[in-house]
Amino acid sequence: MTTAASTPRVTRPRRPKAPSGMGRLAVGAIGVVFGDIGTSPLYAFQEVFAGPRNLDVQPDRAMGAVSMIFWTLTLVVSVKYVLIVMRADNGGEGGIMALTAYIHRLKISAKSLALLSALGVFGAALFYGDGMITPAVSVLSAIEGIEVVAPSLSSYVEIVAVVILLLLFASQRYGTARVGAAFGPVMIVWFAVIAALGIASIVQTPGVLKAISPTYALGLAISEPLVAFVSLGSVVLCVTGAEALYADMGHFGKRPIRLSWFWIVMPALFCNYLGQAALIIRTPSADGNPFYLLVPHVLMWPMIILATMATVIASQAVISGAFSMTDEAIRLGYLPRMRVRHTSAAHRGQIYVPFVNWALCLAVVVLILGFRDSSNLASAYGIAVTGTFVITTILITAVARKQWGAPLWAVIPLAGLFGFIDLSFFGANLLKFFHGGWFPLAVAIVLFTVFMSWAAGLRLLRARMAAETLDVAELEGYVAAHHVPVIPGTAIFLTGGSKLPMALGEYLRKGGNLRANTVQAAFLVQQVPTVPLDEQLRFVELGPHLTRLEVRYGFMEYPSGKALIAALRAHGIPVAEGNSMIIIHTVDPLPVDSKGMALWRKHIFAFLMRNARQPQLVLTVPQDMIMEWTTLMRF
Repeated sequence: MTTAASTPRVTRPRRPKAPSGMGRLAVGAIGVVFGDIGTSPLYAFQEVFAGPRNLDVQPDRAMGAVSMIFWTLTLVVSVKYVLIVMRADNGGEGGIMALTAYIHRLKISAKSLALLSALGVFGAALFYGDGMITPAVSVLSAIEGIEVVAPSLSSYVEIVAVVILLLLFASQRYGTARVGAAFGPVMIVWFAVIAALGIASIVQTPGVLKAISPTYALGLAISEPLVAFVSLGSVVLCVTGAEALYADMGHFGKRPIRLSWFWIVMPALFCNYLGQAALIIRTPSADGNPFYLLVPHVLMWPMIILATMATVIASQAVISGAFSMTDEAIRLGYLPRMRVRHTSAAHRGQIYVPFVNWALCLAVVVLILGFRDSSNLASAYGIAVTGTFVITTILITAVARKQWGAPLWAVIPLAGLFGFIDLSFFGANLLKFFHGGWFPLAVAIVLFTVFMSWAAGLRLLRARMAAETLDVAELEGYVAAHHVPVIPGTAIFLTGGSKLPMALGEYLRKGGNLRANTVQAAFLVQQVPTVPLDEQLRFVELGPHLTRLEVRYGFMEYPSGKALIAALRAHGIPVAEGNSMIIIHTVDPLPVDSKGMALWRKHIFAFLMRNARQPQLVLTVPQDMIMEWTTLMRF
């Protein structure tokens, strides 16, 4: 028998309101999503000539380099990510982990699915590796403008960068709705200013507009193939943030991101890069810092302040993307449960993950103090992000063919084009391996090992738990066969799903009795902010002494122990101190050397599980009613 109840079941904490309306979302997207790619002009074009390769400035090289940047932005960002990849969302969420989830919908062989899933997980690990570098290189590159106007202050650059980033990470708990609302107007000013600086330079050397033609990029590749190939390692810096753009899709949605990109961000970037190329064609000695040398001397300090604000915002794109990626990884079973706080009722994707926030913060600070300047960090950048590009192309090709039903005549040319571009960038960036490129790759390998060990261990443990779990018929059969006595009282077993908990079977076998009122309280989070009162509770009578209470609540709500007890009493189930207990069950995994998984990986899984955040309820009930039950399980 099934009955519904309308007793208030969950608490609704106050949360900051998210911006509403397409215009506000677009402004918020500019403030959060495009900060990273929007501040690349600070260092991308400069690194082509003044980076570790130190190329001589020649007009043909400048035209070829800016042509490569123009077409990289057009093909990689506009076509690949904004128009194609962003179509592959997982319930509104983006990022390579969401794309990996999308892969599971495809009708492909088990081996193909396993291979593509592993590639997707490795791509997510690569994202984290480069995500540690982006905030450091962005903020340092902006503050280093001080060295142009006040060389005596250069010794303070690192400390100022660290302080600024600490403040940014500390502000994350307020959510991307508030952060984006604050940052959006700043980034609009930033894009207007860099566009104006670029246009002012283009007017002086209008011939630079010819670089829009791809013939200049191809001409450089033909006349100086080695120079062109090596330059790709720096050109790729112009698309830093392309993957973060996709990963942040859940925070604001596709349409606001697309509108902002095509109408504001892309035109401003084109103008500034062309302006920098025009400058070094006129003044080859400006290759050391062409961005700041576009700025009139009287406006240098205001520009340094604006650039610093913009690069702080650039860091936000990566931080928000890391939050989304982590949440997706937890839901897909590649990471253990950790605290994920939703900061908006309007958009489920706007979240804050404290552990990821402060882990990233620590990594960024260590990188700043270790690499010391943006040029060194730029050398470390690239291998991981271009590896992610390659993997994204492979996955989206599979999705386009198998899920969207795109014809081969369309899939093969596009996959070939993007594959060639991505592999060219990846090959050029391998040259940076011994100049710091090893760092994000090492981080990615460690995280990939963690992801895959957790997923494999969880599958093994769940299989063991399923074998130990009774269904309703088996439970009734066990009670009858073993003449289990029914004693007065109430036992409440807390679960996160609709199946009977393993702890109930263990209680029967080890406790040797069944409470007259045995309740399975199943807490089921819904994909909506709040659940109406009349839909929150549902009682299902499973047997003479067994009841299931299904508690549905939204992602902005918290379960309440006091309301749970009130609902049970209203249903006629007595709950009182002395004859009632609430059982919280945990499993302590014990690795053993057996088939299914390497022992060292089992130890990684066991460590993660013991330190994972356990499901927390706001149990405002007497503590002597709570019984913690731990099962030691070999796997």
